[in-house]
Amino acid sequence: MKKLILAVCLALSACCHFAHASDIHITAEKQVEWHQKENKIVAVGDAVATKDAMNVRADRLIGYYAGRESTTKGKSSITRMQGIGSVKLHSPRADGFGDKLDYDLIKDEAVLTGNPAKIKTEKEIITARDKITYYPSEQKAIALGNVEAIDKDNNKVYADKMIAFFVKDGQNTQNLTLDKVELYDHVKIVTPDTVVTSDKGLYRPRTGKVYLYENIVINQQGNILRGDKAETDLNTGISKLLSKSKSGRVKGVFKEKDAKKAEAKPAKPATTTSETHE
Repeated sequence: MKKLILAVCLALSACCHFAHASDIHITAEKQVEWHQKENKIVAVGDAVATKDAMNVRADRLIGYYAGRESTTKGKSSITRMQGIGSVKLHSPRADGFGDKLDYDLIKDEAVLTGNPAKIKTEKEIITARDKITYYPSEQKAIALGNVEAIDKDNNKVYADKMIAFFVKDGQNTQNLTLDKVELYDHVKIVTPDTVVTSDKGLYRPRTGKVYLYENIVINQQGNILRGDKAETDLNTGISKLLSKSKSGRVKGVFKEKDAKKAEAKPAKPATTTSETHE
Protein backbone atom coordinates (compact mmCIF):
# COMPACT_ATOMS: atom_id res chain seq x y z
CA MET A 1 0.00 0.00 0.00
CA LYS A 2 2.82 2.41 0.83
CA LYS A 3 4.41 2.14 -2.62
CA LEU A 4 1.03 2.48 -4.31
CA ILE A 5 0.02 5.70 -2.53
CA LEU A 6 3.48 7.23 -3.01
CA ALA A 7 3.58 6.44 -6.73
CA VAL A 8 0.05 7.71 -7.26
CA CYS A 9 0.84 11.13 -5.88
CA LEU A 10 4.20 11.52 -7.60
CA ALA A 11 2.44 10.67 -10.85
CA LEU A 12 -0.16 13.36 -10.28
CA SER A 13 2.60 15.97 -10.17
CA ALA A 14 4.89 14.54 -12.83
CA CYS A 15 2.59 14.85 -15.83
CA CYS A 16 1.57 18.50 -15.64
CA HIS A 17 4.69 20.50 -14.85
CA PHE A 18 6.05 22.94 -17.42
CA ALA A 19 8.15 25.20 -15.25
CA HIS A 20 8.84 28.15 -17.59
CA ALA A 21 6.58 29.31 -20.39
CA SER A 22 9.45 30.72 -22.47
CA ASP A 23 11.00 27.24 -22.77
CA ILE A 24 7.98 25.62 -24.47
CA HIS A 25 8.46 24.63 -28.13
CA ILE A 26 5.51 23.75 -30.37
CA THR A 27 5.49 21.67 -33.57
CA ALA A 28 2.76 20.00 -35.66
CA GLU A 29 2.41 17.53 -38.50
CA LYS A 30 -0.14 19.51 -40.56
CA GLN A 31 0.26 23.19 -39.80
CA VAL A 32 1.08 25.85 -37.24
CA GLU A 33 -1.04 29.00 -37.36
CA TRP A 34 -0.11 32.37 -35.91
CA HIS A 35 -3.13 34.48 -34.92
CA GLN A 36 -1.45 37.83 -34.33
CA LYS A 37 -4.56 39.79 -33.35
CA GLU A 38 -5.65 37.15 -30.86
CA ASN A 39 -2.13 36.60 -29.52
CA LYS A 40 -2.20 32.84 -29.99
CA ILE A 41 -0.49 30.01 -31.86
CA VAL A 42 -2.52 27.02 -33.08
CA ALA A 43 -0.78 23.75 -33.97
CA VAL A 44 -2.90 21.19 -35.85
CA GLY A 45 -2.33 17.49 -36.50
CA ASP A 46 -0.25 15.46 -34.05
CA ALA A 47 0.78 18.69 -32.37
CA VAL A 48 3.56 18.52 -29.77
CA ALA A 49 4.66 20.97 -27.07
CA THR A 50 8.06 20.16 -25.56
CA LYS A 51 9.92 21.40 -22.51
CA ASP A 52 13.12 19.57 -21.53
CA ALA A 53 12.28 15.86 -21.04
CA MET A 54 8.53 16.50 -20.98
CA ASN A 55 6.06 16.84 -23.83
CA VAL A 56 2.35 17.20 -24.51
CA ARG A 57 0.84 15.68 -27.66
CA ALA A 58 -2.71 16.33 -28.94
CA ASP A 59 -4.80 16.65 -32.10
CA ARG A 60 -4.70 20.41 -31.58
CA LEU A 61 -2.55 22.59 -29.35
CA ILE A 62 -3.27 26.25 -28.65
CA GLY A 63 -0.72 28.52 -27.03
CA TYR A 64 -1.86 31.93 -25.80
CA TYR A 65 0.89 34.47 -25.28
CA ALA A 66 1.46 37.96 -23.93
CA GLY A 67 2.37 40.51 -26.61
CA ARG A 68 5.70 42.29 -26.81
CA GLU A 69 4.25 45.44 -25.30
CA SER A 70 3.40 43.57 -22.08
CA THR A 71 6.93 42.37 -21.36
CA THR A 72 9.89 44.33 -20.07
CA LYS A 73 12.36 42.75 -22.51
CA GLY A 74 10.16 43.10 -25.59
CA LYS A 75 9.64 39.36 -25.93
CA SER A 76 6.47 37.29 -26.16
CA SER A 77 5.80 34.46 -23.70
CA ILE A 78 3.14 31.78 -23.56
CA THR A 79 0.73 32.31 -20.66
CA ARG A 80 -1.72 29.49 -21.36
CA MET A 81 -1.55 26.15 -23.14
CA GLN A 82 -4.49 24.03 -24.27
CA GLY A 83 -4.43 20.51 -25.70
CA ILE A 84 -7.61 19.28 -27.38
CA GLY A 85 -8.32 15.73 -28.56
CA SER A 86 -6.33 12.56 -27.82
CA VAL A 87 -4.14 14.31 -25.25
CA LYS A 88 -1.00 12.43 -24.23
CA LEU A 89 1.52 13.72 -21.71
CA HIS A 90 4.94 12.20 -21.27
CA SER A 91 7.50 12.71 -18.52
CA PRO A 92 10.33 10.58 -17.10
CA ARG A 93 8.08 9.58 -14.19
CA ALA A 94 4.69 8.99 -15.79
CA ASP A 95 2.40 9.30 -18.79
CA GLY A 96 -0.99 11.00 -18.82
CA PHE A 97 -4.01 10.55 -21.10
CA GLY A 98 -7.19 12.57 -21.54
CA ASP A 99 -9.47 14.48 -23.87
CA LYS A 100 -8.32 17.97 -22.88
CA LEU A 101 -5.50 19.73 -21.06
CA ASP A 102 -5.78 23.34 -19.94
CA TYR A 103 -2.64 24.81 -18.35
CA ASP A 104 -3.01 28.41 -17.19
CA LEU A 105 0.45 29.64 -16.24
CA ILE A 106 -0.94 32.88 -14.79
CA LYS A 107 -3.32 31.06 -12.45
CA ASP A 108 -0.65 28.40 -11.97
CA GLU A 109 -3.12 25.63 -12.66
CA ALA A 110 -2.95 22.61 -14.98
CA VAL A 111 -6.18 20.65 -15.52
CA LEU A 112 -6.39 17.27 -17.28
CA THR A 113 -9.88 15.96 -18.12
CA GLY A 114 -11.06 12.85 -19.93
CA ASN A 115 -13.42 9.92 -19.86
CA PRO A 116 -11.68 9.30 -17.55
CA ALA A 117 -8.43 11.26 -17.12
CA LYS A 118 -5.64 8.73 -16.63
CA ILE A 119 -2.09 8.69 -15.28
CA LYS A 120 0.07 5.63 -15.91
CA THR A 121 3.41 4.83 -14.28
CA GLU A 122 5.60 1.76 -14.66
CA LYS A 123 3.68 -0.04 -11.91
CA GLU A 124 0.41 1.87 -11.36
CA ILE A 125 -2.64 3.26 -13.15
CA ILE A 126 -4.60 6.19 -11.72
CA THR A 127 -7.93 7.37 -13.15
CA ALA A 128 -10.31 10.21 -12.24
CA ARG A 129 -13.77 10.70 -13.73
CA ASP A 130 -13.87 14.49 -13.42
CA LYS A 131 -10.34 15.90 -13.56
CA ILE A 132 -6.79 15.88 -12.30
CA THR A 133 -5.43 19.31 -11.37
CA TYR A 134 -1.86 20.28 -10.49
CA TYR A 135 -0.71 23.57 -8.91
CA PRO A 136 3.05 23.86 -9.55
CA SER A 137 3.91 26.71 -7.15
CA GLU A 138 1.85 25.18 -4.33
CA GLN A 139 3.26 21.69 -5.00
CA LYS A 140 -0.27 20.33 -4.75
CA ALA A 141 -2.26 17.88 -6.91
CA ILE A 142 -5.99 17.13 -6.75
CA ALA A 143 -7.82 14.22 -8.39
CA LEU A 144 -11.63 14.37 -8.42
CA GLY A 145 -14.47 12.01 -9.19
CA ASN A 146 -14.32 8.25 -8.66
CA VAL A 147 -10.55 8.31 -8.23
CA GLU A 148 -9.10 4.82 -8.61
CA ALA A 149 -5.50 3.68 -8.23
CA ILE A 150 -4.39 0.14 -9.07
CA ASP A 151 -0.88 -1.29 -8.69
CA LYS A 152 0.79 -4.31 -10.32
CA ASP A 153 -0.27 -6.53 -7.39
CA ASN A 154 -3.91 -5.52 -7.92
CA ASN A 155 -4.07 -3.50 -4.70
CA LYS A 156 -6.59 -0.70 -5.14
CA VAL A 157 -7.28 2.66 -3.52
CA TYR A 158 -10.57 4.47 -4.15
CA ALA A 159 -11.87 7.91 -3.11
CA ASP A 160 -14.06 10.68 -4.47
CA LYS A 161 -11.24 13.14 -3.86
CA MET A 162 -7.49 12.73 -3.40
CA ILE A 163 -5.19 15.66 -2.50
CA ALA A 164 -1.41 15.24 -2.54
CA PHE A 165 0.99 17.78 -1.02
CA PHE A 166 4.69 17.91 -1.91
CA VAL A 167 7.78 19.68 -0.56
CA LYS A 168 11.03 20.50 -2.32
CA ASP A 169 13.70 17.84 -1.97
CA GLY A 170 16.52 19.65 -0.19
CA GLN A 171 18.44 22.10 -2.39
CA ASN A 172 17.24 20.48 -5.62
CA THR A 173 14.12 22.55 -6.37
CA GLN A 174 13.25 20.41 -9.40
CA ASN A 175 12.65 17.28 -7.30
CA LEU A 176 9.61 17.00 -5.06
CA THR A 177 9.04 14.75 -2.05
CA LEU A 178 5.59 13.63 -0.99
CA ASP A 179 4.62 15.21 2.35
CA LYS A 180 1.04 14.02 2.90
CA VAL A 181 -2.03 12.68 1.09
CA GLU A 182 -5.63 13.43 2.04
CA LEU A 183 -8.46 11.08 0.98
CA TYR A 184 -12.10 12.15 1.09
CA ASP A 185 -15.50 10.47 0.70
CA HIS A 186 -16.17 6.81 -0.07
CA VAL A 187 -12.58 5.88 0.78
CA LYS A 188 -11.83 2.23 0.12
CA ILE A 189 -8.60 0.25 0.19
CA VAL A 190 -8.74 -3.21 -1.40
CA THR A 191 -5.98 -5.81 -1.04
CA PRO A 192 -6.14 -9.50 -2.01
CA ASP A 193 -7.59 -10.52 1.39
CA THR A 194 -8.89 -7.29 2.98
CA VAL A 195 -11.29 -4.46 2.20
CA VAL A 196 -11.23 -1.32 4.37
CA THR A 197 -13.78 1.49 3.97
CA SER A 198 -14.10 4.88 5.69
CA ASP A 199 -15.29 8.45 5.15
CA LYS A 200 -11.80 9.97 4.96
CA GLY A 201 -8.12 9.21 5.37
CA LEU A 202 -4.63 10.62 5.72
CA TYR A 203 -1.26 9.19 4.66
CA ARG A 204 1.98 10.41 6.26
CA PRO A 205 4.91 9.02 4.21
CA ARG A 206 7.59 10.33 6.58
CA THR A 207 6.31 8.13 9.39
CA GLY A 208 4.92 5.42 7.15
CA LYS A 209 1.46 5.60 8.73
CA VAL A 210 -2.02 5.62 7.22
CA TYR A 211 -4.96 6.95 9.23
CA LEU A 212 -8.60 6.27 8.28
CA TYR A 213 -11.40 8.19 10.00
CA GLU A 214 -15.12 7.79 10.63
CA ASN A 215 -17.32 4.79 9.93
CA ILE A 216 -14.44 2.34 9.63
CA VAL A 217 -15.31 -1.14 8.38
CA ILE A 218 -12.58 -3.75 7.95
CA ASN A 219 -13.59 -6.92 6.12
CA GLN A 220 -10.89 -9.55 6.20
CA GLN A 221 -12.14 -12.69 4.47
CA GLY A 222 -15.56 -12.42 6.11
CA ASN A 223 -14.32 -11.21 9.51
CA ILE A 224 -15.83 -7.77 10.13
CA LEU A 225 -14.34 -5.09 12.40
CA ARG A 226 -15.93 -1.68 13.01
CA GLY A 227 -14.59 1.43 14.73
CA ASP A 228 -14.09 5.17 14.58
CA LYS A 229 -10.47 5.22 13.46
CA ALA A 230 -7.94 2.85 11.94
CA GLU A 231 -4.18 3.26 12.09
CA THR A 232 -1.74 1.22 10.02
CA ASP A 233 2.03 1.34 10.38
CA LEU A 234 3.35 0.42 6.94
CA ASN A 235 6.85 -0.11 8.33
CA THR A 236 5.82 -2.78 10.85
CA GLY A 237 2.63 -4.06 9.22
CA ILE A 238 0.71 -3.58 12.50
CA SER A 239 -2.84 -2.20 12.26
CA LYS A 240 -5.01 -0.84 15.07
CA LEU A 241 -8.74 -0.23 15.16
CA LEU A 242 -9.53 2.65 17.52
CA SER A 243 -12.54 4.33 19.10
CA LYS A 244 -12.93 8.08 19.65
CA SER A 245 -13.05 7.91 23.44
CA LYS A 246 -11.72 5.71 26.24
CA SER A 247 -15.27 4.63 27.08
CA GLY A 248 -15.95 3.58 23.49
CA ARG A 249 -15.67 0.07 22.14
CA VAL A 250 -14.69 -1.44 18.83
CA LYS A 251 -16.86 -4.17 17.39
CA GLY A 252 -16.01 -7.33 15.52
CA VAL A 253 -17.83 -10.26 13.95
CA PHE A 254 -15.62 -13.26 13.20
CA LYS A 255 -16.76 -15.88 10.72
CA GLU A 256 -16.21 -19.54 11.55
CA LYS A 257 -14.01 -21.36 9.04
CA ASP A 258 -13.65 -24.95 8.02
CA ALA A 259 -11.10 -26.61 10.31
CA LYS A 260 -9.05 -28.05 7.44
CA LYS A 261 -8.90 -24.70 5.66
CA ALA A 262 -7.93 -22.97 8.90
CA GLU A 263 -5.05 -25.39 9.39
CA ALA A 264 -3.88 -24.91 5.82
CA LYS A 265 -4.00 -21.11 6.05
CA PRO A 266 -3.76 -19.66 9.59
CA ALA A 267 -5.73 -16.47 10.12
CA LYS A 268 -3.78 -13.25 10.46
CA PRO A 269 -3.89 -11.70 13.96
CA ALA A 270 -5.89 -8.48 14.40
CA THR A 271 -5.01 -5.74 16.86
CA THR A 272 -7.75 -3.59 18.39
CA THR A 273 -7.79 -0.95 21.11
CA SER A 274 -10.17 1.61 22.55
CA GLU A 275 -7.49 4.20 23.23
CA THR A 276 -7.77 7.62 21.61
CA HIS A 277 -4.93 8.57 19.23
CA GLU A 278 -4.44 11.98 17.60
